[in-house]
This record gives sequence, C-alpha cells and structure tokens, in this order.
Amino acid sequence: MTVSNPDAHPRIAAEEFLAAEPDAFSTTFGDVEIVDGAVVRLMAQSEAHSRVVRRLGTALEDARDPAGPCLRVGSDVAVRFPDADDRRADHRLNVRYPDLFVRDCDPDDVNTVRDHIALIVEVVSKATVDADTSDKHTLYARAGIPVYLIVHFDKSWETIDRIEEYRLEWSGLRYMPHKVHRTALVLDTPVTLAITFDALHRP
Repeated sequence: MTVSNPDAHPRIAAEEFLAAEPDAFSTTFGDVEIVDGAVVRLMAQSEAHSRVVRRLGTALEDARDPAGPCLRVGSDVAVRFPDADDRRADHRLNVRYPDLFVRDCDPDDVNTVRDHIALIVEVVSKATVDADTSDKHTLYARAGIPVYLIVHFDKSWETIDRIEEYRLEWSGLRYMPHKVHRTALVLDTPVTLAITFDALHRP
C-alpha cells in the first residue's frame, strides 16, 4: 500500500521499531509501512477496494476445513519481511501490512509470522499497483510465501478485471505465473475455494 517516496520520510531501525508499543508509530505518523527503514504513509483505500478485501477475507475464512489443518486469516496485520541488504541500521527494516493473508495457527510474532504464511493477497489501487506488482512481488518471494494473489481492477477501479495467481519456485525463491482468474477465483491451496467476481463485488 505504499504511496510515497521513501527518501522523503523519517527512518527507523529494527531495534527502535521492536522496542516501541504496537500503536506508537501509527499515533505519530498515521497508517504507515516501513520500506527499507523509511516510514511511508498509506492512503485511505476506496470503497471498492475495502469491499473486495472484506468479501475475500470472509470467503477464505469460510473455506477453511473444519477437520484441519488449523488456519487463520489476517488483514492489515504487521509482518516483518527480510531486511534490505544495507550496512546502515536505519535502511534495512521492512514491515508491511498485507491486505490479506492465510497462515497456520502456530505461535508467532511480527518477526516470525512470515514463516507461517501460506498465501498473501494484495488488492491493487492506483497508488499501489507498482508496489504490489513489483516490490512486494519480489519481497514476498524472498520470504518464501508459497502463493501470492494480485487482484486487479479494470479502468473504472470499481470492477475486478482479473486475479493473478503466482506460485513460489523454491529453488530460486521467485514467483512463477500459475493462473490468471478471469471471472472467478478458484484455489486448491491452502484452502479449496471457488468464488465469482460478482460475489466479491456484492455490496
């Protein structure tokens, strides 16, 4: 969801972030992500974006198998991803808030939750399309997230055009295109799910 030039913002080292209270930075800066140590403010999302996130999150929760394995669905929760390769302590930290993710139920915290995530979803907006399709595409693969979904709107930014599904190629920690969903999202991992785009648009 990053929307600004990181160089224009304050920087935070990992130690400072981890020592602070959970809401300390949102109180100071508002809704933010941390990109290579830079505090980057987030823009409020559109009604269509919020609706799709909400509908898809509910669908993922409902698709969990009661017989297991235990899975949880998270939304806009802090996840620390691999640090940038920089000698400067305040140019390394990467903390993102994915639109949605599915993870196991093992204990974790902001530093380790990425190791428990099986799927991440980002719903693009005009301001985030570059980050969602480039920066996060690389970052999530480096973290070993098995499945990455990118939800694209059409030119109206009101209607889903397609959902791109990427699967991790483990030997190189990079994403390979798996499928482009055109009218419905059909998943077989980490949950079995089929939901039409019309259902995701429903008010």
